[in-house]
Amino acid sequence: MGLSELLYGVYERRLAAQIRLDRMPRHVGVILDGNRRWASEQGTSSSAGHRAGAVKIVEFLGWCDEAGVEVVTLWLLSTDNLSRPPAELDALLSIIEETVTGLVEQSRWRVNPVGALDLLPARTSRLLKEAQDATSANSGALVNVAVGYGGRREVVDAVRSLLTEAAAEGTSIDELAAMIEPEHIAEHLYTKGQPDPDLVIRTSGEQRLSGFLMWQSAHSEFYFCEAYWPDFRRVDFLRALRSYADRERRFGS
Repeated sequence: MGLSELLYGVYERRLAAQIRLDRMPRHVGVILDGNRRWASEQGTSSSAGHRAGAVKIVEFLGWCDEAGVEVVTLWLLSTDNLSRPPAELDALLSIIEETVTGLVEQSRWRVNPVGALDLLPARTSRLLKEAQDATSANSGALVNVAVGYGGRREVVDAVRSLLTEAAAEGTSIDELAAMIEPEHIAEHLYTKGQPDPDLVIRTSGEQRLSGFLMWQSAHSEFYFCEAYWPDFRRVDFLRALRSYADRERRFGS
């Protein structure tokens, strides 16, 4: 072990010791940003960047397990990305399929697809649903795999589902308008029944959410990291946890 690795290990342990264990987030959302820019700086293809980012996912989930995180939401593909050139999109979907298959083979986590699966190719949608079924009995954290996900689309789908349910029960539009509350929308989101994200992390230095969990993140804490996703390290995650634990959450007050 070199001196730099030794010093890194010492710093990592010191950082971990600074985190209040009674203030860990239950649900962490991650915008895995920077794969293509990482690849560009490495002088390689965007597919290589996405593959490097995919490798990081299992490592990251291991860190979440160590921290006792119960729910993790990983944004792998937005609805906007579905309009990318076919060759690029096909390569990205292939990497996502391989990644999800790898998570299933780990037999550790419960994989839960979130997104507009009807917008995805049939093979991708089928694989995501099969992954959900295959891992439903696992005892580990719930891992939301956001593929074909967009925050606005999620809210539209939730409202559509709510209207369809009301119509099936014979509820009129006027009756629905008189009774509807925020929790009725929440009950029809992709993440229904889950705690809202306590902490949302975005890598690559971008300081915006781009519609990620925009309903659920109303009271989330945000942490923006300069590292590209493939370069995201355990110390970066520990810094995010320390920052979260040190904040006084006000929940909009």
